[in-house]
Amino acid sequence: MSIPNFGIIFHSFLHKDTKAITMISSPKFTTLKKLWPYLWPENMPEAKFRLILALCALVLSKVSVLYVPIIFKYAIDFLNNPKNITVPIGLMVLYGFMRLVSSAFSEVRDATFAKVAQRSLRQVGLKVFDHLHHLSLRFHLERQTGGLTRAIERGTKSIETLLTFLSFSILPIIAEIVLVTTFLWIMYDFNFAMIILLTMATYIVFTLKLSEWRTGYVRKMNENDSESQTKAIDSLLNYETVKYFNNEDHEKERFDQSLRLYEKAAVQSKISLSYLNIGQVVIISIGLIAVMTLASQQVIQKTMSVGDLVAINTFLIQLYIPLFNLGFAYREIKLALVNLESMFSVMEEPEEVKDLPKAEPIKIIKGEIRFENVSFSYQENRSILKDISFTIPAGKTLAIVGASGAGKSTLSRLLFRFYDVSKGAVFIDDQDIRSVTQQSLRRAIGIVPQDTVLFNDTIGYNIQYGRVDATKAEIIEAAKQARIHDFIESLPEGYETRVGERGLKLSGGEKQRVAIARTLLKRPKIFLFDEATSALDTRTEKEIQENLREISKNKTTLIIAHRLSTIIDADEIIVLDKGKIAERGDHKTLLKQDGLYATMWKRQQDKKESQTAKITKI
Repeated sequence: MSIPNFGIIFHSFLHKDTKAITMISSPKFTTLKKLWPYLWPENMPEAKFRLILALCALVLSKVSVLYVPIIFKYAIDFLNNPKNITVPIGLMVLYGFMRLVSSAFSEVRDATFAKVAQRSLRQVGLKVFDHLHHLSLRFHLERQTGGLTRAIERGTKSIETLLTFLSFSILPIIAEIVLVTTFLWIMYDFNFAMIILLTMATYIVFTLKLSEWRTGYVRKMNENDSESQTKAIDSLLNYETVKYFNNEDHEKERFDQSLRLYEKAAVQSKISLSYLNIGQVVIISIGLIAVMTLASQQVIQKTMSVGDLVAINTFLIQLYIPLFNLGFAYREIKLALVNLESMFSVMEEPEEVKDLPKAEPIKIIKGEIRFENVSFSYQENRSILKDISFTIPAGKTLAIVGASGAGKSTLSRLLFRFYDVSKGAVFIDDQDIRSVTQQSLRRAIGIVPQDTVLFNDTIGYNIQYGRVDATKAEIIEAAKQARIHDFIESLPEGYETRVGERGLKLSGGEKQRVAIARTLLKRPKIFLFDEATSALDTRTEKEIQENLREISKNKTTLIIAHRLSTIIDADEIIVLDKGKIAERGDHKTLLKQDGLYATMWKRQQDKKESQTAKITKI
């Protein structure tokens, strides 16, 4: 049998399943290509040195272990014809020493590579986290938090798995197969090399084919796992709503539906894994029997010694044990690549709102805001704002009112540049906000939103979030201005009191006042109040309103209001209706017009009188 003949056999055998080979090519290698810059980072010579050192240790480890069966062979041959006991003992000592050297190099490799792997994991995780914060509000409104966090968690963990198995399992095993096959061919017989290569080819093709088949079940497991996590987190975040409507059993059933699907996919995955393991064992066993039978015949024919038989057996053991790991490593790499694909797909989400290449920080001298022929729609077929134009002179207050869905809050999002306008432009001191950096723009504007969500940390931390470098004295001063300092001081832990998930340990009014203190601490040049006092009682609302007027005095202020009584002092009031400006003027002027504003005012006054009458009656 000649080498070309075997080449033809090997080539045709591999091409029986070209699908399995092709499926691991482009998409997967694209994922690996994305990971490479984190392993070989620019301007980080230490990381590159560690990677090279780890690879050198890997090579030395494999070369060392290759000598073990050879030394073992000579020791056995000497023991079969003992003339001098010193030589076998020396060979046994050398045998043990080479194993020690191989293990030592392996440990050096792992220890050296640990920092590279962990730094890569940290850098990828940090980049994903940073990218998520740069994605548009549209993405975050449409996302499923549970599934997203699960995908990122699995993706970052998969980096270490991928690096470990790919760098120190797949490559070493391939290198060992090449070395052992070459050695057996040179030292003994090409038939040994042929059997091993044919076994390897069969094993690899079988593993690829079955693993690709199993990938479908793994994907289903991940999808169902993400879905169950999303439902669980969504349900727990809305704990009070679940209780309000007695829907505990309904939530349990929804969660169980996802778990049942996960269970089914997990069982199918486990069964397919058993098929894969059984097939691998059969292939390896056939190859082992063939090689050992051939070696035994040559020992009987005196063309090989017993030492040669032991050496070949040792080579096979050294080869087949990691080969079993090759199947496991390949499956883990496939799973890691699936998880990394999900994570990198998040990283490939385009930034909808981006700074221009030459964007500069905004320069606010006066603080005049101008909306010029602004139109905007969240979806192409649903227009929210239609040709809106107005100006807030520097140091003046403008209020926006209108029915729900009229586009009031959309104006605040456009001002903050969470979205870019569809048509027209927004200017601050004659600077188009699309031409300045988003960071400087948002730093100049302070907002008190209607729905205040706090971090699960202390009250002090949540106030300090307005300006992270603020001193304790500045935090206390902001709390005093927001009329919440006395309340905080009355708590056992004061400013160190934790507010709970989304600030649920505080009442709506307390949360709102923390938000006001946070904004005051920011010291913005422009104020935006989006239903800022809607969660407060009447008395506190009046106190806060007076305080806000004092603070925002001579500052450009945009107020989005529902309670018209809070904006009667505004310099101008704009009434939005179906995305258009229906009316504009000050409070008195709008009442005289007897239009939408007057109707809204009358309705709220009647409601207020009705509530007062009920309280008096009680």
